[in-house]
Amino acid sequence: MYDWEHKEIWTNKHKWDKQRSKSIILTFDDGPSSVLVPLLDILKKHDVQALFFWQSRLLHKNRPCKRVLEEGHMIGGHSLRHRDLTRLSRYDQHQDIQNNIKHLESLTGQKIKYFRPPFGQFNEDTLHVLKELDVVPFLWEVAGLDWELKNNPNQIVHNIVNHAEDGSVILLHELKQTLMIMDDLIYELKKEGYQFILPPK
Repeated sequence: MYDWEHKEIWTNKHKWDKQRSKSIILTFDDGPSSVLVPLLDILKKHDVQALFFWQSRLLHKNRPCKRVLEEGHMIGGHSLRHRDLTRLSRYDQHQDIQNNIKHLESLTGQKIKYFRPPFGQFNEDTLHVLKELDVVPFLWEVAGLDWELKNNPNQIVHNIVNHAEDGSVILLHELKQTLMIMDDLIYELKKEGYQFILPPK
């Protein structure tokens, strides 16, 4: 059992000063992917900003990385190639996380502040490495389970709308089935009175 409050792991509304009522943070893992452009189009249409957690192995030159930042979104780290960090030595974890952060900072020209461990798996070594690198571990509270719902994408909306609460961090992925439901998801969340915010930069 980890002491969440004292390990500086970002998971919920208690970690930031809310400026608006019923605020949530929308996050997307496992990019930048082939659906990034249409996903950005939908977010722009609804005037919604999100936090993207990217893997180094997916940083292809034709992905519109600059557009992500220009449109007010944030980018965080998500490892080199999505290995379970708890299966690595502390040294190997350090190499993986540090190189991922370096790749992203070189790409964006900005300091990367947040890191999401693959599968949400971490141990004391992970936390020590992130502290050394001055990066905040960033998990979630509500998972859409979109990776399991390729054939039933509407269930993604149900999973999130029925479990979200003020301050929730929402976990989604850059997947085709997720893209299919984004209009509906944003509409339903806004209808419930939620506003979309980002953590401090």
